[in-house]
Amino acid sequence: MKPVNSIIDIAKQTIENESDAIKNLVTLLDSNFENAVNCILKSKGRVVISGVGKSALIASKIVATFNSTGTPAIFMHAADAIHGDLGTVQKDDVVICISKSGNTEEIKMLIPLIKRGGNKLISITGTMDSILSKQSDFTLNTYIKKEACPNNLAPTTSTTAQLVIGDALAICLLKLKGFSSSDFAKYHPGGALGKKLYLRVADIVENNQKPAVLIDSKVKEVIVEISKKMLGVTAVLENDQVVGIVTDGDIRRMLNKHENIGGLTAKDIMTSNPKYVSPNILAIKALEIMQEQGISQLLVLDENDYLGVIHIHNLINEGII
Repeated sequence: MKPVNSIIDIAKQTIENESDAIKNLVTLLDSNFENAVNCILKSKGRVVISGVGKSALIASKIVATFNSTGTPAIFMHAADAIHGDLGTVQKDDVVICISKSGNTEEIKMLIPLIKRGGNKLISITGTMDSILSKQSDFTLNTYIKKEACPNNLAPTTSTTAQLVIGDALAICLLKLKGFSSSDFAKYHPGGALGKKLYLRVADIVENNQKPAVLIDSKVKEVIVEISKKMLGVTAVLENDQVVGIVTDGDIRRMLNKHENIGGLTAKDIMTSNPKYVSPNILAIKALEIMQEQGISQLLVLDENDYLGVIHIHNLINEGII
């Protein structure tokens, strides 16, 4: 029995094998790829992506990538297609079939049905002389020398190559369509990623308390307000305009500095010209300002109107950090 290499050695070899295969894809790109991208770009329909086995799983992932980057796509399993699901394919749709060999029974049965419907057929395959490749309008070559599997059986390197070509298609389409971060936000409204792209300060501050004291308020009133509103800060107002800010840090420094605080007012301990943000800026931008300034809160002002406070804990709770 041959000695088995260390786990790390096996992992490194697997990664190197797949990395080499991906690098080789660059040499396989030709006019077929460019024509396939233009075909999808000009299409008035969706992209229907199909496959069998592990290639079907890769097809599902590529569908998800297309949809999230502005190219409408739908998955259709090749086996299901020949048993009733072919109606998924509409007149103006472009069909992509994924198969390493390009000669599986399901694919061979599916091809004439797609061609009969007049749909453009793009293949992603590692076998250029396969039936799938020969019958396709455009073939994207994902040839690999061998699988990462030591028995050269389990789809590993081949499916990685398919996935990379799918990503390349998606990114080309994204750039040609001018798909922006704001467009991306429309398709990703949930989760931290979406919130970074669309959540604004106004969306957060409206749910917060609005701590405020007058410029001549006694220190005790300031402490009570900061404690009551639980944001570690209060705005200081004069004639309904913000003239300063008092933080819990200011309170601690005051206590260390003064033995008798009975005669002190907000004006005596506040910081004038406090940092503030507009309610219309993105919450992620407010976070950047906090990090740059080394602070945990920002006042929110709309022109001269005081709207409240945004706290770094708000951003943590929203999953932005």
